[in-house]
Amino acid sequence: MPDVVIVGAGVTGIQAALDLANHGVNVHLVEKEPSIGGHMAMLDKTFPTNDCSMCILSPKMMDIERHPLIHLYTCSRVKAVSGTPGHFRVTIERLPRYIDEERCNGCGDCIEICPVEVYNRFDAGIGVRKAIYKPHQQAVPDIVVKDKDHCIECGLCYDVCGLEAIRKEDHGSELIVDAVSVIIASGYELFDPRSKEQFQYLKIPDVITSLEFERMMNASGPTGGKIQRLSNRNTPRSIVFIQCVGSRDMQGGNPYCSGVCCMYAIKNAILLREKYPDTEVTILYMDIRAYGKGYEEYYQRAIDAGIRFIRGMPGEILECGDTLSIRVEDTENDEILDLRPDLVILSVGIVPSGDTEELAKLFELTRDSTGFLKPFDDKIETVATERPGIYLAGTATQPRDIPDCVAHAGAAAMRAFIDVTREGSAE
Repeated sequence: MPDVVIVGAGVTGIQAALDLANHGVNVHLVEKEPSIGGHMAMLDKTFPTNDCSMCILSPKMMDIERHPLIHLYTCSRVKAVSGTPGHFRVTIERLPRYIDEERCNGCGDCIEICPVEVYNRFDAGIGVRKAIYKPHQQAVPDIVVKDKDHCIECGLCYDVCGLEAIRKEDHGSELIVDAVSVIIASGYELFDPRSKEQFQYLKIPDVITSLEFERMMNASGPTGGKIQRLSNRNTPRSIVFIQCVGSRDMQGGNPYCSGVCCMYAIKNAILLREKYPDTEVTILYMDIRAYGKGYEEYYQRAIDAGIRFIRGMPGEILECGDTLSIRVEDTENDEILDLRPDLVILSVGIVPSGDTEELAKLFELTRDSTGFLKPFDDKIETVATERPGIYLAGTATQPRDIPDCVAHAGAAAMRAFIDVTREGSAE
């Protein structure tokens, strides 16, 4: 049966790959990171059920690795695309990993002995990693990758690796796949709040982003699940969430709603109240958008838990002795409030992934005014594109939560499956 290429292996790409492979289709799953899982692998819990994120995702990741019809390429990217609908030739570039993937068993001995510690992007900068590392303990594939840019070539990892799996030189490789269809599930990135100078992100250590807080909250994260101020490592007595940072913002942000920020802030606030019942939790918002199944009830649960909701957007965040100072107008009663939190969490919005422009040029697709890839029709043909045989899924087209991404992945997979069966019958 003809093949399908999927670009991106977050939860959307994973679901699309499994849907196709379970229908007997050969799938080539291409992921630029060392491990699959995307942003969902970084989360602690999912709303509105508060289920463990990795408890949902990890079995799917293992299914990807074990499925005989799924060919997984991590540390890889699509370099070129040619051909016509039903007969695409996709060139996949496998970037240097400096590891023999056949020999490495992921034991981690090289990680323990490595003396170099650098910024850990998976922990959103809250923690550090080694120059040779695995993104996290449940990484798929369960092998390490050497960061050539930070490796000092001390030689310790070569000595400790009994399997001789670590390479001094690696030039990568290329392969060409003939595919009937391509699904682009390139995911998203988060808005960089440094452009919103009034919040003083990275200038005040106790102002962090929602993703940094997710990693702090996660039991497998850099703090072991302990919520603490970055300035003094103390447990915060008062925490403020600021909503719509980079979303619904015509002045230096994005005009659209990111769709998930209200709910993930409510989720984290509920988890905070459960774990630290004495900590005061406040959410500053413009509008609460709880649109999904069970979401409004989840919002009410937060109110019942004692979480304070203030309708108003703050001005500048200032340091005030041992705490922070936020002045905000409560627009529901015209009251000016001076909040004194120990920790401020910026609920940053969703923006297109950094390689969206490159993918648009590569696959000859257009982008909408916000930078996301544009589907053929925003109302009906939400996965199809102007180029037959190329489909979009998940947050490649717009902000979506996890259930919507999974549903969209299924829709894209079935459109690709129709192409496969049509091409197969023609042969």
